[in-house]
Amino acid sequence: MTVEVSLPYDKEYVTQFSQGLQEPEWMKNLRLSALEKSESLPLPKPDKTNISKWNFTEFDHHVSSDPIDSLDDLPVEIKNFLDEEKEQQNLVIQRNHTVAYGTIDQKLKDQGVIFTDISTALQEHSDLVEKYYMNDAVHVDEHRLTALHAALMNGGIFLYVPKGVQIEDPIQAIFWQEDPKASLINHILVVAEENSSVTYVENYISHNKEEKTSANIVTEVIAKNGAKVSFGAVDNFEAGTTVYTNRRGVAYRDAVIEWALGQMNEGDTVSENITHLIGDNSHSNAKTVAIGRGSQKQNFTANITHFGKGSDGYILQHGVMKDKSSAIFNGIGKIEHGASKSNAEQESRVLMLSKDARGDANPILLIDEDDVTAGHAASVGRVDPVQLYYLMSRGISKFEAERLIIHGFLAPVVNQLPVDAVKRQLTQVIERKVY
Repeated sequence: MTVEVSLPYDKEYVTQFSQGLQEPEWMKNLRLSALEKSESLPLPKPDKTNISKWNFTEFDHHVSSDPIDSLDDLPVEIKNFLDEEKEQQNLVIQRNHTVAYGTIDQKLKDQGVIFTDISTALQEHSDLVEKYYMNDAVHVDEHRLTALHAALMNGGIFLYVPKGVQIEDPIQAIFWQEDPKASLINHILVVAEENSSVTYVENYISHNKEEKTSANIVTEVIAKNGAKVSFGAVDNFEAGTTVYTNRRGVAYRDAVIEWALGQMNEGDTVSENITHLIGDNSHSNAKTVAIGRGSQKQNFTANITHFGKGSDGYILQHGVMKDKSSAIFNGIGKIEHGASKSNAEQESRVLMLSKDARGDANPILLIDEDDVTAGHAASVGRVDPVQLYYLMSRGISKFEAERLIIHGFLAPVVNQLPVDAVKRQLTQVIERKVY
């Protein structure tokens, strides 16, 4: 059944929006084509989650904001994402739909590294963006939300690392949904050329507990032969934001893509994290931690598909559910015919803190090749009473014992985030959501 969606943005609006940003002709045409396709394409159908009545179309599309002169002018909740002990040399802060602050180390610029907002990249590096934008990892016509994303994209990042460049310090972006009705339709495009390496970390934060809006985020990570990309994220949208995230990776020969995702949203959320191991000996490690509370509904899918020989994929999903929240965790390891000597491993575990909470862990292995290894583990349950008893028998209160168990349960992902300040912030968010 096709669900009718009333979109308040037509071809004239999209044309004027693109022209106002001085976008190249190919981008304007892509937007218009995507808008037309969105009218007939169906919504995605995440497993066991009906999203037909979720809000994906009611929002303010373009909200201008003032830049900031100094990081000292930021509110505390944004400063918490920054490492005070280190100078912020590679940082972009997007305030609603405007870049409020941006800097990149001159040494990286001299090496040809590009780190800028997607609008500037379209103006200054049009041919390079066009080469990768919704071509390799995500396609416009997959479903209605990818088409709407392509038509109405209003922010994001372009990060390009030339061949052989090794970036030691993390690159960081902060997306600040300050206006309670502002949508974030962000496109993150990360391209690592041959034998390069980069660590990219992004943070999403909003304040709209009552006002309704939507986030439609698409990420494309392209790791060429021998490249390594470490991608970390903390999503922390408030209850008023309905969230769709689609993070995709394509790894070529000997390439590595690592994901560490903290899903701390308060509103209904659909999240896809899919990696295609195209090249021989490619590798991906996808780790996700999520917490649900209230009446929140969430659906998480992690998928690593093996095409190259000797490719290696590992999925780890840990979720904590409380109150009347519910979440689906799908872990899919797929080995295509011809991907011999490959290894697909996955682990999905859900910890439920309330009798009305619901969690579903679904490990799925799809194997079309004989000479491979694969395995999975899944569990859904309450706090282990044996662990609780052990800690309490040593003088620790029940409250503190449960706290320690939950932090230990989530630590495999939290500890993978490469920026200490972000790691601390995620820990604080976990404390706030669980207790």
